Amino acid sequence: QVQLVESGGGLVQAGGSLRLSCAASGRTFSRYAMGWFRQAPGKERVFVAGTNWRGGNAYYTDSVRGRFTISGDNAKNTVYLQMNSLKPEDTAVYYCAAKREVVTFDKFDYDYWGQGTQVTVSS
Repeated sequence: QVQLVESGGGLVQAGGSLRLSCAASGRTFSRYAMGWFRQAPGKERVFVAGTNWRGGNAYYTDSVRGRFTISGDNAKNTVYLQMNSLKPEDTAVYYCAAKREVVTFDKFDYDYWGQGTQVTVSS
């Protein structure tokens, strides 16, 4: 059974940084795509960033491109989301997700989810 465990959320002032981690276990992830999604109160869960486990292209939603960076450590089976220049509108619960093959932007395509980690950006 696949397990994804996020960590690294917290409270930060606008302009600050956080690094989220997603530790994966239970399967060989070499053919999996990893995504980060977020869900703000009263809103849908939306795609933030994604990459294939083997590395290669990274994908970002427009609102975070240039501020967020997704990366992976194969040896640790861990995916990271480095978030810089945070804004109050980045406040949300952030979820890590996994699916086979390539990155897609639709949350319904992803088979495995973590429990989420809260990110709060104060103004």
